[in-house]
Amino acid sequence: MSHPVQLNGFHHVAYRCKDAKETVEFYQNVLGMDFQLAIAEDHVPSTGAYDPYMHIFMDAGNGNVLAFFELPEQPDMDRDHNTPKWVQHIAMKLDSLEELIAAKASIESHGIDVIGPTNHGIFKSIYFFDPNGHRLELAANTHTEEQMQELHRVAPDMLEEWSKTKKAPRHAAWLHEKIAEDK
Repeated sequence: MSHPVQLNGFHHVAYRCKDAKETVEFYQNVLGMDFQLAIAEDHVPSTGAYDPYMHIFMDAGNGNVLAFFELPEQPDMDRDHNTPKWVQHIAMKLDSLEELIAAKASIESHGIDVIGPTNHGIFKSIYFFDPNGHRLELAANTHTEEQMQELHRVAPDMLEEWSKTKKAPRHAAWLHEKIAEDK
């Protein structure tokens, strides 16, 4: 019998970008991320296929790396038009609500539209887009340990009910009531 895989976090998460230089500058200047490294090849190492690329790696803190590929010989990048723009996003953590408010002001000072803060009951977040059209979220936790334990406890039941009905289960209705109270 084989043992389950034991993950130790993400090595990196990779997305496509329109322009590697513009993307590095955005993440450096707007989010203060360090440009760690670049890899450029004419052939894809895993397949051997000819497909020139620039692969850039940005430090998102705590060993987390956000990476991008610029693919100049592929058709222009686009998004999945069958999925709403708000669904696919990259969410990054901040340590406090004060940092979240300061981040919003800083990002807006670059002329970027920011939505939020939005209260999710267990965290608050702001939303904006990078130059590639990727939706970004910055989030600051507001939850208690007890709230997270309860959400973890009901998660399997919620998933099972959703799987059968495709209707929002009410196991965590207290979370939405908390949001309404905080307004």
